[in-house]
Amino acid sequence: MSLINSTVKPFKATAYHAGKFIDLTEENFIGSWSVVMFYPADFTFVCPTELEDLADFQPEFAKMGVNVYGVSTDSHFAHKAWHDTSDAIKKVNYPLIGDPTGILARNFEVMIEEEGMALRGTFVINPEGQIKLMEVHDNGIGRDASELMRKVKAAQYVAAHPGEVCPAKWTEGAATLTPSLDLVGKI
Repeated sequence: MSLINSTVKPFKATAYHAGKFIDLTEENFIGSWSVVMFYPADFTFVCPTELEDLADFQPEFAKMGVNVYGVSTDSHFAHKAWHDTSDAIKKVNYPLIGDPTGILARNFEVMIEEEGMALRGTFVINPEGQIKLMEVHDNGIGRDASELMRKVKAAQYVAAHPGEVCPAKWTEGAATLTPSLDLVGKI
């Protein structure tokens, strides 16, 4: 069964954010759009490139009303140590959630049990706490925050314009489609 349109399951976690440890629950994903990006582990190779790329886009996500979160099965203490030692991670100004028990990774179905870490999973959650987009990669394949930005804009557009859908390669301002009997077979 897909997680699409399901509601985020309850959790409690601690994150490292803006020089502090903060407590988070599923309630933090209610009331605004959220991007939750799982990555395998701190102090690795592809992960800092992805988190830095996402940090570059975070101000634009914020302008769109989107909160960004990074999650790994490392502790919030490890996130702080990584933030303090990595030039790439010093750029991260969104919460890095510690998930040492794996509850979040299991809730989002990205846990690699035999390794104790998460797959590269990206989830977009609407203000009602429902998962509207999910993408899971093999851990050797890095993600692109610009493509994620396009998908979040499409998700927000569809939510604000019931009855319309965004076709392939849709970008903000481009034409959308309104499914109807008259459109069948004409695309």
